[in-house]
Amino acid sequence: MKTAIVGGGAAGFFIAIQLKERCPQMEVTLFERSSHLLRKVKVSGGGRCNCTNTFADVTDLSAVYPRGHRLMKRLMKGFSQHDTYAWFERHDVPLIVQPDQCVFPAAQDSQAVIDCFLHLANSLGVRIRTGCPVSAITPVSAGGGFSSPTLTLSFPDAPAETFDFVAVTTGGQPRAENLRWLSDLGHEIESPVPSLFSFSVEDPALRALMGTVVDHDANHTAEAPHVTVFLPGTKFRASGAILITHWGLSGPAILRLSSYAARYLAEHNYCAPLAINWTGHNEEQVRQYLTDLFARHPQRQLSTFRPYNLPARLWAFLLDKSLPNSSRLTPLALSKKSINRLVSQLTSDSYTIASRAPFRDEFVTCGGIALTAINPSTLESRHCPHLFFAGEVLDIDGVTGGFNFQAAWTTAYTAAAAIAQRTRKDE
Repeated sequence: MKTAIVGGGAAGFFIAIQLKERCPQMEVTLFERSSHLLRKVKVSGGGRCNCTNTFADVTDLSAVYPRGHRLMKRLMKGFSQHDTYAWFERHDVPLIVQPDQCVFPAAQDSQAVIDCFLHLANSLGVRIRTGCPVSAITPVSAGGGFSSPTLTLSFPDAPAETFDFVAVTTGGQPRAENLRWLSDLGHEIESPVPSLFSFSVEDPALRALMGTVVDHDANHTAEAPHVTVFLPGTKFRASGAILITHWGLSGPAILRLSSYAARYLAEHNYCAPLAINWTGHNEEQVRQYLTDLFARHPQRQLSTFRPYNLPARLWAFLLDKSLPNSSRLTPLALSKKSINRLVSQLTSDSYTIASRAPFRDEFVTCGGIALTAINPSTLESRHCPHLFFAGEVLDIDGVTGGFNFQAAWTTAYTAAAAIAQRTRKDE
């Protein structure tokens, strides 16, 4: 039996290794169009590789998988985050859990994962061919029927090859035309659009605060939950830390919001109103908080306060934005109307998203092979028997925090298990 894996990323290597461990006699060949293997693994997590997440803070998978959460809930019963942790530890990649529940190699280096995959693939006998793009897949019926087909892979600069099984793990694609070779087989394609990107905000005063981080967890602030960002007039909102940059806004909260609203923002050409609740509380709670705070220090200048432990520069910026030239005033000089303006500024600070960040920093694309086109138990194509999918080529994507890699491991495990089971039936 021969299996081809198209795509030399996380999901592709995981399928190859899983297959060879289950079926040592299986001939497995991995094709990568570029000269680089495991590129996303290398750069993910700032070069540390956020392998998975403990999911300890996740009560609903839809919060971390904006698309594909129902399928992930099903598939994770077969290979969960706990299985991922055990698999890496068993294969000599010790892991550590951060306070935010993200899981990284103890070495704090993505090379630990890359070395593990390359070593296992080599020792198990996986054939790896780089610089070898696949241009088409052609089903070939066997014995006049279609019950045991083979699949022929075509290459631009090499002779075609035939395999018993093919797994496509080509990752997210920036353009739908890159998936035409799969739509030609009858697969429905969900239009791909970027996910997990930062926002460009054309506000010089905000940009002047570049480098400012608002992270209540890091500041050990019990007074406030996470900062919340939202798109007014929609249901899209997200919470977490925020980073102010020289182009606008980034950080976990912004990346999550971009993921939840990926299609909405694409449809609006990445121009939309944005609001920030810097406190994580509602207006009434913030009004009471400020009233109590100012009552305790009625003669202090407003500039010397730091409500909710906000960074001093940010508080000065928000104070001037809501009450210009008021930094030297004391709470005694504030009217009820002034307090309300300050409350509104803290809970619904308004900006306009001008575009995505001015460089391609997104690592995830939503869209791809529609989940209706595959068998949800095996990830085998409904249109082409013996063809399987795994990883980001499917219309599954997660927010930042290790969830996309977990989707890669889970879907790869599922596809490999299905191929192995089919192989045993065919033998």
